[in-house]
Amino acid sequence: MTIVINLVVSVGVIILLQCLGMVIFSWMTPFKDMEELKNGNVAVALAWGGKFLATAIILGVAAFTNTSIWFMMMWFAVGYVCLVAAYWIFELLTPGFTISEHLKKGNVAVGILLCMVFIGTAFAVSSLII
Repeated sequence: MTIVINLVVSVGVIILLQCLGMVIFSWMTPFKDMEELKNGNVAVALAWGGKFLATAIILGVAAFTNTSIWFMMMWFAVGYVCLVAAYWIFELLTPGFTISEHLKKGNVAVGILLCMVFIGTAFAVSSLII
């Protein structure tokens, strides 16, 4: 019975952290992500999907490598900070245009590249989680 309770609590914490991560990411953009998705903005969908998959990768590895929910949460926080830093570094490395403006305009190339930045960062960072 203890295993079932641990599993339910772990899944609940993972879902909560995934949702929290996505809410924080949505605060980082000057536009409303959900409105852009409703309008069919593929660039925003790609970036949003990359963020979702990246947070899921970090959460999955943190859950797999830690038996403690507290350590899982701590490693997720470390990984999440790295994802946010990757976004801002990507923004700094693209002088001459603002990523969020191009996403809002529907620039699919920027959306794909940002998606890959998030996923690549998640894989790299998750390899460091112990």
